This record gives sequence, C-alpha cells and structure tokens, in this order.
Amino acid sequence: MTVLTGSNLSRRFGPLDVFQGVNIRVEKGDRIGLVGPNGEGKTTLLRILAGLDAPSDGTVTRMRGLTVGYLPQDPPPAGQATLWDDVSSQFEGLRRRAEELRLLEEQMADPDTYEQALAEYGPLQATFEAAGGYDWELRVRQVLTGLGFPPDEHHLPLAHLSGGQRTRGLLARLLLQEPDLLLMDEPTNHLDLQATEWLESVLLQWRGSMVVVSHDRYFLDRVATRIWELANQRLDAYRGNYSHFSLQRTMRRERQLEEWKRQQQTIAKEQDYIRRNIAGQNTRQAQGRRTRLERMIAEGGLVERPDERQSIRLDLDPRLRSGNLVLRTSDLVVGYRASNGHEPRREDVSGGYEYVARHAGPAPDDTVLFRSEDIELLRGQRAALIGPNGAGKSTFLKTILGQLQPLGGRLRIGASVHIGYLAQAHNTLVPEKTVIDTILDAAPRMEIGQARSFLGRFLFSGDDAFKTISVLSGGQRSRVALALLTLQGANFLLLDEPTNHLDIDSQEVLEDMLKAFGGTVLLVTHDRYLVDAMATQVWMLDVESGGLRAYEGNYSAYVAAKTAEDAAASENLDDEATLSDAQLHRERSREERRQRKVIEQRQAEADRMEALIHAMEERLEALGEQIATAGQAQDLERVRSLGNEYQAVDERLHQLMEEWSALPAA
Repeated sequence: MTVLTGSNLSRRFGPLDVFQGVNIRVEKGDRIGLVGPNGEGKTTLLRILAGLDAPSDGTVTRMRGLTVGYLPQDPPPAGQATLWDDVSSQFEGLRRRAEELRLLEEQMADPDTYEQALAEYGPLQATFEAAGGYDWELRVRQVLTGLGFPPDEHHLPLAHLSGGQRTRGLLARLLLQEPDLLLMDEPTNHLDLQATEWLESVLLQWRGSMVVVSHDRYFLDRVATRIWELANQRLDAYRGNYSHFSLQRTMRRERQLEEWKRQQQTIAKEQDYIRRNIAGQNTRQAQGRRTRLERMIAEGGLVERPDERQSIRLDLDPRLRSGNLVLRTSDLVVGYRASNGHEPRREDVSGGYEYVARHAGPAPDDTVLFRSEDIELLRGQRAALIGPNGAGKSTFLKTILGQLQPLGGRLRIGASVHIGYLAQAHNTLVPEKTVIDTILDAAPRMEIGQARSFLGRFLFSGDDAFKTISVLSGGQRSRVALALLTLQGANFLLLDEPTNHLDIDSQEVLEDMLKAFGGTVLLVTHDRYLVDAMATQVWMLDVESGGLRAYEGNYSAYVAAKTAEDAAASENLDDEATLSDAQLHRERSREERRQRKVIEQRQAEADRMEALIHAMEERLEALGEQIATAGQAQDLERVRSLGNEYQAVDERLHQLMEEWSALPAA
C-alpha cells in the first residue's frame, strides 16, 4: 500500500535550483535512508514530505488519514513543560479516561446511580486497558531510559535541558505516538552508542513507514531497506541497505561511464564522417547522419556522463617515524582533581616521557571517571575508544595530551612520538578568523596562492576561503580542523569524533586515509562503520564497572568477544578453566547451592505475590457483591465506604501485578 507519493518535485531558492524533477513513492513498511552530500537538499525534501514546506513545482499526495511525525535536526523550543509531561502528552486521552473511571467508581457507591455507572464502567475499563491505560507510564520510562535519560532527568523542565536533550525528548514523543510515517533528520546525532543500538532495535520492529536522513552508515545498514541518494539536483533510488546501495552505485556508475564512452566514440566517428563528406559526393549520406545526430541530441538521447564526486583529499603522512612503543598505561586512574592548581607531573624516561599522578591515588573529593587496565599501543596500530557519553573518553585524550593530571598511576608516551589532536568541538578554531588566515597562521611559510590551492583540497573554493570560522557550518568547521591536522605531520593522531558533521563521501575518504596512515591512531567515535573498517583494537569504557578494557580486532571482533564473555559469565565459567578438578567440584557445588537458594527465594517471593494477588482478586469479587447488596438495601453510606475500599484494593492489585511481572524467573 502506498502511503505517500511525490511527483516531479522541485525546490528553488531564488535562482538556485536545489533539486528538480524528483519522483518518489513510500510504501507501507518502507524504511528508507536518505543520503547525499551536505547542501544537496535532504532536509528541504524531508520538510516538504512533512508538509512544513511547499515544493516550487510538483505535488505530494498522502494516503487519507495519514499521520506524520517529523524530527528536525535543530532542537525544538523549550516551552514550559517538563520532559515527562511533554513526552507523555499523547496519553492525555488515557488520563481523561482514568478520571472518568474514577468518577464512575464514585457513582457506583451511590445506589441511585450504581446500575448505570456499573454498566458504563465495564466497557470503559476494557477499552482503557486495551489502549494501554495501565502501562503507558512504564512505556514512557522505557523510551526515555532507552534514549539515554536517567530517571533523575525524567521530570526536569525542558528549559533546563540542552538542545541535544530536547531533540532526544522529541524523538521519544514521536516513538510513543507511533505515526504512520516517521520522518527523521539525523536522529543519531545526539545519541551515544548504547542509545543508538536501542533505537535500532525499536525501528527494526516499527510497524509504520519511515524516511531517515543519516550519515551513520552502520545505522543505515541495520535499519534501512531502501536508499534514496539526493545529489546534483536529482534523486536516485536503490534497493537494500547502505552496503547494497554503495555496491549498486559503483556498478551503476561504471556501467554509465562505459555507455557514455561508447556513445562519445560513436558521436566522434559520426562527426568526423559528416565533416569529411558534407561537401563531397556523399553529401546526402552526411546530411542524413547529421540530421539523425541532431534529432538524437534534441530528443535527449545523450547518455549523461557520471558526475565527478567532490570530496576532500587528505594527506596525513607523518614527517617522523615514532618508536615502536607509542602509549602505555600502568594503574591509570582518569578523572578530575578537586583542586587543579598543579600542572601534570611530567618525567623524562628512557625512550619518551611519562605523566605521573602526584599522589598515591585519588583523593576523597576527586572525581574518578574510570580506571584503566594496563594497555599498550604500538606504532601502526589503530585503537577505537568507545563508550557512553560522559564516561570520560574526551577526558582520557586530554590526559594523554598532558592537559589533565592522572588521578593515579602512570601514562607513558614513547620515543619520537609527535601528537596531532582533533578536538570534537573544534574549540581550537578562532571564530573571528577567516579560513585562509587560520591556515596561514598554522603554516606561516605558505604563500596565499598555495593556501588557496591547499584549501581547495578541502572543498573551500572562491570566496569560501575568506569566510570567518563563526559563519561556517559544522561540516565546514570539521574540514578546517582536518586541514589543520594535515599540516602537523604528526605520527600519533588523537581524533575526537572526527566524522561528526561530515557527509558520507568525506567519511569514506577519512576512512581510507586512516587505513593507509603510516603512524598510530587513537580514535574516539560512535561511528561503528568506521571502527569496523579501520580499528585494530577496540577500547571499551564500561560505566557499570568504571573501567577501560582493550579488545583485539575491529568492531565485529569486539562484539563477538563481548558476546562470548557475557555468555561465559552467565554460566559462571570465568574461573573454571584455571581450577583443579577438586577445586572445580567444590566451586560447582557451592555455586549450585547458591543457585538453589536463589531459586528457592525467588519461588517463595513469587508464591507470596501470587497468593496476595489471588487474595486481592477474591476481595474485589466480594466487595462487588457487597456493593450490589448495599445498593439494593439503599444503604448509601455503606455503598460509599465499600466503593472507596474497592478502588483502593483495585489500585493495590494493579501495583502487585506490575511487581509480580517484574520478578526474575525462578
């Protein structure tokens, strides 16, 4: 079933054509990824599909009664509500029904209105329960928690939240609304890895249709079933996820290039024949060929040459080879000192230098973010540091740079290591400076002409080179930061979210560059596609354990290793391999006794809860009979009293049911 179509859509801003002649169709259940270079009109097209903007030409047709949800990149206004009230606003109807049920329960206590209230109560309660009236609060909590909101933030005013948090709040509201068509513009921008994976699991079960703009290739591989590519004012549709699209696009361009070359050869031969024979004895044949050639051109029979992709060109070759050891930690504790009055203590050692904690360990009022297992990074290796937002990833990079003191242990930098640092927020850029001045400051010997040519490799052409940093988009600032990085000639790169704001083509260039880089890389990122493609190690920050662990291999290897660890832990196999037969027998017996005790305790608690629930159900049934008897006897006071008790018992029953359903399996 088709839920939306767009016919011959075009959008112009003054003389500028953003796109034209776009024809699209969204079927029920479609999960469409919308990709393309920055500035090609993806957001514009999404807003047209949402009905927020009108196309310059063409029409959008929607299925009758279609509900549409739209998530913009920019955060919504704060408003006066709390996060909880805003996200749960679509359950206002259930709240009203709950109030109606409460009023009916009061009327059931009055003999004059008992029968009518009882007749209305049953159907209304059934409808209320079927609509999720008893579990909507649980659903709101699950969605907020899944999107990275801890319980202590659920009732904060929207005005107290950051722009990224408000965007996540809007996403939570849309997921709970379950519109027929969900339109999302970069939904993973403000999500950490755990929240992104949770969102993927939700979208894989989505019953409606969706169109999502995203630069997250791993996300598109997991979620999308179709890809739309918007580039060079046109839209091309592909079947499958991002990897399928990438392969199909390459094959399609190669085929189109071959067809274009063959046609160009044919045209060149025809033109040569016409030129040699137009005035000779074969003039009639030459005139006929010229007519056919002109007709083919007039009727649009020319094969278009595939567009040359504009993408950044990176060259990060190190000027100096480092020693074999690049980084090593020993009993390292990372965090913030309560007093930052002292610079990090640096000691020169054979083959490099070390940052050493000034005290034996963290002070009571220090903020400890994590403790690292002893890790080692060697020349040529590429480590990816992953973990939740706020776990301390950027703080770790600052500790490596010597900007923060270790709270404990040592951090060693090897011989001849020259560090290049790319900050996530690009806070090393001066907003008032122009792009070209920023480059000339970093490379004072470079001539202006050389600087402009250099900037052209990063897609800054013409007057773009003279724009100030403050007016640049996030993607443009990322390109300036990468340009500065190439000038450093570093052999150890610390990259904090380098793919943020980069379009997919630029991400792929960066990926190829990092794989070919002759030095060492430590990368902080949520980009699982990039980690899977280039990492030789994955360093995982676990918030629950407060520790950093290193895994060999790329992201897929890390997932496999973590899955195996979890399976082993659940079966209590962690220590069995090192135990003797006698020890193993004792450990197993002890563990079996412990498990039996846990199971017995769980079963006893379940039995207790079930007995309470059964008693409550019997009490409700008895109260119902007593209310009916009191109503027939015109004992209004007793009806009111029994009605109040009925309501209290009913609320307690629902509470017990929730507690019982949350019990772990015995």
